[in-house]
Amino acid sequence: MTPVTAHRARPARASRRRFSVTSPPWLFAAPALVVYAVVVLYPAVSGVVYAFTDWSGIGEDMSFVGLAQFRTLLGDEQALGSIVNTLLLTVAIVVVQNAVGLLLALGVHVRLRSRALLRVVFFAPVVVSPVMVAFLWKYLYNPDPSSGLNGLLGVRVDWLGDPSVALWSIAGMVIWQNAGYSMVIFLAGLEGVPPELHEAAKIDGAGTWQRFRFVTWPLLAPALTINLMLSTIGGLKLFDQVFAATNGGPGYATETLSTVLYKQAFVFGKFGYSTAIALVLALFVAAVSLVQVYYLRSREVTA
Repeated sequence: MTPVTAHRARPARASRRRFSVTSPPWLFAAPALVVYAVVVLYPAVSGVVYAFTDWSGIGEDMSFVGLAQFRTLLGDEQALGSIVNTLLLTVAIVVVQNAVGLLLALGVHVRLRSRALLRVVFFAPVVVSPVMVAFLWKYLYNPDPSSGLNGLLGVRVDWLGDPSVALWSIAGMVIWQNAGYSMVIFLAGLEGVPPELHEAAKIDGAGTWQRFRFVTWPLLAPALTINLMLSTIGGLKLFDQVFAATNGGPGYATETLSTVLYKQAFVFGKFGYSTAIALVLALFVAAVSLVQVYYLRSREVTA
């Protein structure tokens, strides 16, 4: 009986060693976890707490106000208008950016001598600072009919000064900058499509469109999932280009939730209200992302 007992005790000690908090994997991860807790978790939790207070951002004088900040948000016409603008921008960016990115990926996927150069050219705007892109397009959006886009197209449009056009002008500059990013992801998906499938479909008499529809497109589902997720999150939290190009104007025509959040905190000193807006934005982005992941992952399995 003694050897059996010793044999049984040995795995138990090994199991305890395996899950010990002092084992090497936990020791290696501990510094990163501490930094993550200090830099990410602590500010996030503090922001949630401030959302239920009237903190002005100066000193420690604040009072708990419950849901008052969220009720103020529901009655704030500027904030509600920014939600509509954010959703319109996001829809435009997601649809057009991914459509353009897919077309560019299909174009540079073919065997051209210059395809490597074209890939670099199309991807180049992605690495430019969003603020620099905004200033570049402010020059192109010059209302002078003899310069910029007006001179090129022969029209006379106040691209950033007309409330009916300004929002879509912002969407245009964002799409121009990020279409190359979508292109690269789609291109990675295209590189993973086995050429044997296209050859078999061609032998069966499938045309170009049929091969794309029934062979290429289903196999691009993972790339589409990533692109839709990234473009949706980027559109919902859009700030840099709007702030640098129009600062939310003319009027409130291009205000987004991010610009309203910034102004309430750093212009009007309403940090409690701004953190309430930030919390709503974070929850909304998380909810949309989870729904997207659930739907698109199920589509990948079906495809």
